[in-house]
Amino acid sequence: MSDQNKGLTYAEAGVDIDAGNALVDRIKPAAKATARPGVMAGLGGFGALFDLKAAGYDDPVLVAATDGVGTKLRIAIDTGLYETIGIDLVAMCVNDLVCQGAEPLFFLDYFATGKLDLDAATTIIEGIARGCERSGCALIGGETAEMPGMYAGGDFDLAGFAVGAMERGTALPAGVGAGDVLLGLASDGVHSNGYSLVRRIVARAGLDWDAPAPFGGDSLGRELLAPTRLYVKPALAAIRAGGVHGLAHITGGGLTENLPRVLPDGLGAEIDLDAWALPPVFGWLAQAGGLDEAELLKTFNAGIGMVLVVEARRAEALAALLAAEGESVARLGTVTPGAGMRYSGSLLG
Repeated sequence: MSDQNKGLTYAEAGVDIDAGNALVDRIKPAAKATARPGVMAGLGGFGALFDLKAAGYDDPVLVAATDGVGTKLRIAIDTGLYETIGIDLVAMCVNDLVCQGAEPLFFLDYFATGKLDLDAATTIIEGIARGCERSGCALIGGETAEMPGMYAGGDFDLAGFAVGAMERGTALPAGVGAGDVLLGLASDGVHSNGYSLVRRIVARAGLDWDAPAPFGGDSLGRELLAPTRLYVKPALAAIRAGGVHGLAHITGGGLTENLPRVLPDGLGAEIDLDAWALPPVFGWLAQAGGLDEAELLKTFNAGIGMVLVVEARRAEALAALLAAEGESVARLGTVTPGAGMRYSGSLLG
C-alpha cells in the first residue's frame, strides 16, 4: 500500500488526544487543592457547576472578567521558565473582579499550543492553581487546545476567565467624592503589562535573558517574570471593614489611564510622586529606554499595582489593616474637584 493510500490518524496530523487526557489526570490534584464552598464537581465534564447558595450568597450579582498575559509569555517561552506565568493569568482577572467589589469564586483557563509538552503544560497549570488558591478562587475547568500550524515550536498562548459575586447593592465604585484619600499598594515589579516595550528595551541594551539583571537580583529573565501580585484577600478585607469607595487595578495605561476609571465625571486626582520609591526595574527601563516620566506613568504600574479610594476619616485605619495583611501601603494623594490627573514631585529624581 502506498503512503498516499494509507489511512491517516489525528496523531499524525499533530494532535495527541492521549497526551491531552494525560494532562487532565496530572492537573487534577492541583485543581482539587483550590476547592472552596460552592464547587459541585471536579474536572472532566462538559461544563463546570457552582452553587452560589452554598457559597453563602442570598441575592447575588455575578461579575465576570477575562484577560491574558500578553507578550510576557515570550520571555517565559524563550527562557523555559514556566512556574509563575499561570499566577499572572489568574491575577490579571481576579484583581479586576475585586475592583468591582466582587469576591472571585471560580476560574477557567484556555491553553493553546502547537505541540503539547506535558511537563511544561503541567507546570503552567499548576501555577494557575496556585494563583487560584491564593485568591480563594476555585479552578473548576478549562480547555487545552493542540493546534499545529497555528503555533510554532514550543509557542503557546493563555487566556483566563474568572467569575465572582457580590450581594446586590454593594457594587464599587460608589460614593467617591472630593477629599477621598488614595492609598497605593506596592507592585511586585512590571506585572503583566508593557512587555512589548520591555522586550524592545532589552533588545536595544543587547542583553540575554540569562544575563544578570542590571537592576539587581537574579537573571534578567527571572526578574522580569516576577508574577503579578494578587491583591484579592487584602482588598476584600478592606472592603468588608468599610470606607472603601473604589479600587483601581493599575495595568496597561498605568496610573494615568486606570485611576480615572473609578472617578465620577468632574472629579480628578492629585498624586504626589514622592510618596513612594520607584522600584529599580522601572528606573532601569526608563534609563535604558530613554523614557520620560509621562511615558513611564502611562505604560507601567511604576511600583503601584492597586489603588484604593477611601473615605478620609477611615484612611489611617484602612492603611493599617492593609499593612497587617502584608501590603506595602503609600498615601498617594486625594480625589480633587475638576477632571484630570495632576502629579507633583518626581519619580525619576
